[in-house]
Amino acid sequence: MPKYPSDEPLDPLVCAIAYDGLCTFEFGIAVELFALTRPEFDHWYRFSVVKAEPGPLRAVGGITVDAEDDLDELSRASLIIVPGWRGADAPVPEALCTALKAAHDRGARIASICSGVFVLAAAGLLDGKRATTHWRYSEQLAQKYPSIAVDADVLFVEDGRVFTSAGSAAGLDLGLHIIRKDYGAQVAATVARRLVLPAQRDGGQRQFAPRPEPKARVGSGIASLQDHIRSTLDEDWP
Repeated sequence: MPKYPSDEPLDPLVCAIAYDGLCTFEFGIAVELFALTRPEFDHWYRFSVVKAEPGPLRAVGGITVDAEDDLDELSRASLIIVPGWRGADAPVPEALCTALKAAHDRGARIASICSGVFVLAAAGLLDGKRATTHWRYSEQLAQKYPSIAVDADVLFVEDGRVFTSAGSAAGLDLGLHIIRKDYGAQVAATVARRLVLPAQRDGGQRQFAPRPEPKARVGSGIASLQDHIRSTLDEDWP
């Protein structure tokens, strides 16, 4: 049975934001997880692509997205996904910020994948909240928006009704987490199996697992060689 509040419809509306310069992979994650027809389930999400600005909306790889719904559609959404953004320093349209803020105030959940976090930040949805993004952008996010508690090490963060994911493929983990909350672990596991993914990776899992440096026995010839190499890395070797 669905896990979301009883006043939510059995087939909640998910809106994915499309914009000029659309991140194709992150957008594809939203489509694959929430728009794909799943006849094996009695209930599933309804899906809409919402244009953040007038078209044509060009996506990475020479693709053009033709979105019919405008920002008014967000007033009916249960979940809104911002799949990346065209740049960490790229301005966010005021109309998009206003629509996202109004939807959140109404009770909608807002999720970002990768650099989409900058849209949520511009809309003021992350003030005083914990969030994450791609490790490449974490320092820039923290500097630009000091009121956000940026966690650069995790796969995704849920803070109230706002969700943020780390880079690219971590959006799959976040999406499965949302499905698990809405429809339960068994449904999420079925979706993950179709995607050939692990059924669950916890949001607190690190983006990277540091590879430990092999330890040589103290006093051995290998240990001495390692010490010598480390101390002469700036020198030319024959």
